[in-house]
Amino acid sequence: MSENKTPLVVVGAGIIGTAIAYQLQRCGASVTIIDKDSPGRGASYGNMASIAVTEFMPASRPGIWAQMPKWLLDPEGPVRIRPSYVPRLIPWFLRFLAASRPSKLRELEEAGATLCTRAHEDLEALLKTTGLQHMLSAEGCLSLYSDEAEFRADREHIEMLERFGFRHEILGGNAIRDLEPALTTKIGKAALFPDNRSIADPHELVVALSEKFQVLGGRIEEGEVVGFEQADTGVKALRTKDGRRIEAGSFVLAAGAFTARLSAMLKEPIPLETERGYHTQIMAPHISMRHSIIWPARAFMVTPTAGGIRVGGTVEMAGLDAPPDYRRAKVLVRRAKEALPELRTEQTSEWMGHRPALPDTVPVMGRSAKRRNVWYATGHGHLGLTYAATTGRLMADLITGVEPPVDMKPYRVDRF
Repeated sequence: MSENKTPLVVVGAGIIGTAIAYQLQRCGASVTIIDKDSPGRGASYGNMASIAVTEFMPASRPGIWAQMPKWLLDPEGPVRIRPSYVPRLIPWFLRFLAASRPSKLRELEEAGATLCTRAHEDLEALLKTTGLQHMLSAEGCLSLYSDEAEFRADREHIEMLERFGFRHEILGGNAIRDLEPALTTKIGKAALFPDNRSIADPHELVVALSEKFQVLGGRIEEGEVVGFEQADTGVKALRTKDGRRIEAGSFVLAAGAFTARLSAMLKEPIPLETERGYHTQIMAPHISMRHSIIWPARAFMVTPTAGGIRVGGTVEMAGLDAPPDYRRAKVLVRRAKEALPELRTEQTSEWMGHRPALPDTVPVMGRSAKRRNVWYATGHGHLGLTYAATTGRLMADLITGVEPPVDMKPYRVDRF
């Protein structure tokens, strides 16, 4: 493809924005990334490091609705809504309810499966191009069930994977502990997802990718975007909090959960919420793990990453500005010890980040419906790392005028 040196700005230096910027720079564009922090310091810093290709099931399914009242009454439940934030969430929850119709759920599953089917192909191509293949593990994920009742409760998920042809294997107790000896004998059954591999350090992946981007001539600037200069059909420049004005021919808004604030400045509201997630990084766990594990009934995940093991999970709805409630992280560690009885937790650090959540669990990727030179890539939820390489490839195709390899209609910004 011929070079196109029209300046282009990507707002957001997480894994999504960095992957897009890298692919555009490779295509010959002249790209600047701008973020209020250094690359990978937002949600990409503390995600669970999983390429979770089996986890695209829409959150709005009826089974979730049935359990929601019990969860909301449980202060340690997998979903927590701060009471003061409930009024703000009503419009989002109405769209969440609308996404739970059976016919709509099938559409949403298809949209997620389309991206997850491509995820490894696109990720491996990206890692090969950048020389970062060593960052992807060879092992998958074990989904744990203490008994048949827990397994039956997750059967809807397994059946969805069977429909779309995602690999999995059901294991009994001894076979589970052959794979992960540190697991408790109380686990009676597990599903092995061999393609749910993990990243050695998700923050370091973003940093390394941003360095490859700069080697190609890309630029990175720190600054908080506070406004845009608009023309009749497009945007001429963005303005930063410290008074800078940055012009470009096109703008990609990929700032995760903060993208809704940017789109509101362009009078293009996106029903984007933050699902606040917590993790505890354990640096001297005194156990070894090859696979990541997830225990659906306990709503937590453990991944060997970043030089130790990481425990995370659950959802808290409280907006972008409320202070963290690290009791959520402590609950997850307590549950992890149920699965890993010998786990030691003397050397730990806690973290909270913002997953960008849309009510239908499908990301927005595509051109603005109101400004022809503005593009969106946001709302990837808990699959930002999983979808990142594919998002970079698809967005670069769209922006450079190449026909993408998949139908992009399900991901358009004006679908709500």
